[in-house]
Amino acid sequence: MDRVAVVNCCLGLLGLLLQQGMIGVEAKSIFKSENHIFNPSDDAALQNKILTLLLHKRLVPAANNYPLGMELANKIAELEELQSLREDLELESKITASLREDKSINRKRGERSLWIVFILSTLPLLNCDTFCHSNCLCDSDGMAKCTGHAITDIPKELPISTNTLLLNDTNMNIINEQSLSGRKPLVRFSLTHSHLHTIHPRAFHVAPQLRSIMLSNNDLTSLPSQVFSPLTNPEEIYLDGNNLETIAPDMFEGLKGLSVLDLTRNKLIDPAPDIFDGLTNLTTLNLGRNYIKKLSPTIFHSLTKLRRLRIYNNQLQELDKGIFDKLVNLEELNLHQNQIKSLPSQVFWSLENLKNLTLSSNQLKTLPHKTFYNMPKLSKLTIYKNPFLSLPDELMGHMPDITEFYLFSTNLTTVPGNVFANMSGLLRLNLHLNNNLRELPLDLFCCLPNLQKLSLRGNDIELLHPQIFSTLATLRILLLNDNILKSLPEGIFENLTEIEMIDLRNNKLMTLPEDIFLSNTHLKALSLSGNLWDCSCAIRGIARWIRHNGHVVLDRKNVECHSPVYQLLRSVGSLRDEEFSYCNARTFNISFTTQTNFPESTPTVPVTTTSLPVASTTSDPTTFSASLPTESSTQSDENRPVSPPFHDILVIEQRLQYIHHSHHKGWVYLWFLPSSPALIGIFMFGYVLLLATGLLLILAAMFGMYRLSVSLDKMKTECA
Repeated sequence: MDRVAVVNCCLGLLGLLLQQGMIGVEAKSIFKSENHIFNPSDDAALQNKILTLLLHKRLVPAANNYPLGMELANKIAELEELQSLREDLELESKITASLREDKSINRKRGERSLWIVFILSTLPLLNCDTFCHSNCLCDSDGMAKCTGHAITDIPKELPISTNTLLLNDTNMNIINEQSLSGRKPLVRFSLTHSHLHTIHPRAFHVAPQLRSIMLSNNDLTSLPSQVFSPLTNPEEIYLDGNNLETIAPDMFEGLKGLSVLDLTRNKLIDPAPDIFDGLTNLTTLNLGRNYIKKLSPTIFHSLTKLRRLRIYNNQLQELDKGIFDKLVNLEELNLHQNQIKSLPSQVFWSLENLKNLTLSSNQLKTLPHKTFYNMPKLSKLTIYKNPFLSLPDELMGHMPDITEFYLFSTNLTTVPGNVFANMSGLLRLNLHLNNNLRELPLDLFCCLPNLQKLSLRGNDIELLHPQIFSTLATLRILLLNDNILKSLPEGIFENLTEIEMIDLRNNKLMTLPEDIFLSNTHLKALSLSGNLWDCSCAIRGIARWIRHNGHVVLDRKNVECHSPVYQLLRSVGSLRDEEFSYCNARTFNISFTTQTNFPESTPTVPVTTTSLPVASTTSDPTTFSASLPTESSTQSDENRPVSPPFHDILVIEQRLQYIHHSHHKGWVYLWFLPSSPALIGIFMFGYVLLLATGLLLILAAMFGMYRLSVSLDKMKTECA
C-alpha cells in the first residue's frame, strides 16, 4: 500500500481521538525536562487544536481518494467549528484550577500518556489495508484467495498491498482492459476453473509488473496476438487445460525472461517453427497431452537453457534428425505415449546432461545402432510398451548413474548379452511382461554389482542357467512368477546372500532341490503357490524345508499337491517324513510266462517269502513266477531305488484290460492285457468302423435336412 496513504489514515485516526478528548498531548523541551512548550497552565484544547490543524493538512490529499479519509476530513471540519466557539473563553480560571490540583493533573496526564502508548501500539492494525472482499481470504503476507460464482471481475475491496491474487471457481469469463488496473504491488495472478473464454488485447498493459500468470483449466480457444508482450519481467505463464488449437507465432515475442511455459492439455496440432524463438531463458516447456503430429526440426533451437521438455501423450510419428541438437542443458525429455515408429540415428547424442528419458508406449520395433550413447548422466530410461522384435548388440553407452531401467511389454524373444553391461549403477531392473521372452543369455546380469531389484515376471521363461544370478550379490528382490519354469538348478540362488524376497508363483514347478535356499539366510518372503507340485519321493526335501521355515513361505497354505491323485490338493508343508518311508524300501521283480490260452484262475493261495508276503495265482497251463530279494541279495540290488509294497497280499489276475491297480476290501488288484498284435488290430478296426459309421450318420442327417428344406419351399410355393 502507498505509505503516504497509510500515514494519512493513521494520523487522521489520531487527530480524531485528540479532538474527542480521549487523549491529551504533553510536549516537553529536549533540553530541560521542566521547560514546557505548552505550560501546564495552557489550555489543553489549544494544544489539541494545533495538532488537529497539522493533521488536517496531512489528510487533505487522501480525502478525495479514500472513503475513510473523506469521513475523517468531514469530522475534523465539524470539530473546527466547535473549537472556534471555545477560542474566546478565558484561560485564567483554568490555570488557577490547574495549579491547585497539580497532583490531580499529573495523574490525569499519566493516564493520557498510557492512552497514547496504547493507541500508537494499535495503530498498525487500524490502517486502510485491512479491507477484504467477503468472498476472499487475505493474509498479512499479501496473498488474497477468492472463490465463488458471485465474482465476475477482480474485486476492488482488496488490500492495496496484495501481491498474490488467486481466483478459483468464479464466473469471471472475461479479463477486461481495466480488470488489473490499480494493482501495482501485484506480481502473481491466477484465474483457474472459471470458464474464462476472452482476454482483452490490452488486458496486461495496466499490469506490466506481473511475473507469474496462471490461466489453467478454462475455456480459452484463442489468444490475442502479443497479449503478454507488455509484461516487463515475466517468469511463468500457465495456459494448461484450455482448448487452444493454434497460437500466433509472435505470441511470446519479447518475453526473454520467461522461464516456465505450460501448454499441456490443449488441442495444439502443428506449432509454428518459430513460436519459441527469443525465449532464451526458458527452462521448462510442457507440450504434453495435445494432438501434435509433427515438430519442425528447428523449433527448439533457440531454447539453449531448456532443462525440461515434455512432449508426452501426443500423436508424433517421427522425430527429425537434429531436433534436439541445441538442447545441451536438457535434463528431462518425455516422449512417451506417442506413435513414434522409428528414431534417427544419433538423435540423442547431443544431450550430454540428460538424466531422465522416457520413450515408452510408442510403436518402435527396433532401435538404431548405439541409440543411447553419449548420455553419461542418464539416471532413468524407459522404453517399455513398444513392439520390439530385436535389439542391437551395441545399444547402451556408458551410463554409470542410471538407477532404473524399464523394458517390458515387448515382443522380444531374447535380449543381447551385453545390453546392461554399461549400467554398473543400476538399482532396479524391470524386464518383465514380455510374453515371448523365452531365453536369457548366461552373462546378461554380469555387470550389475549394485542391483537390488530384478523383475522377470510374466515372461515365457522355461529354463534358467545355474549361474545366471551368480554376480548379483546385492540383490534383495527377485520376481520370477508367472513364467513356465519346470525346474530350477540346485545352486541357482547360492550367491544371493542378501536376497529377502523370491516370488516363484504360477510356474510349472513340480519339485525343488532340498538345499536350494540353504545360503539365503536373509530370506523373509517366499511365494510358491500356483505350481504343479508332485508330492512323491522327490518332494520330501523341500517339504521338510517348508515345515521348518513356515514363516518365510507367505502362501504355504496354498502350496498344494497336484500329483499323485491320492495327495491331490494337500498342502506340501503338511507332508511328514514318515510318509516317505517307502522311498527307502527295496524293489522286487516279477516275471511272467504265459501261453495263448487263458483258463479261469484258481483261488489265490498265500505264499510266504523271507522279505515280503506275496500271494501267487496259477492256472493251467499258464504259470507265474515271482523273484523277490532275500537277505543274501547283492550289494548292487540294495542301491537301487525301491518302490513300496502295495499291501501285505499281492493278487494277480488276468483280465482283458490295460494295466492298472485298484484297491478293494483290503486287496490290491493288478490288471493287465497281454500284448497281442491280433487283438490290437481288432480294436483298431472297431475304432475305425465306429468313426466311419458316425460320419455316415452325420452326412445322412445333413441330406435329410436338405430334402426337408426343399420340400418346405415347394409347399410354400404351392400355397402362394
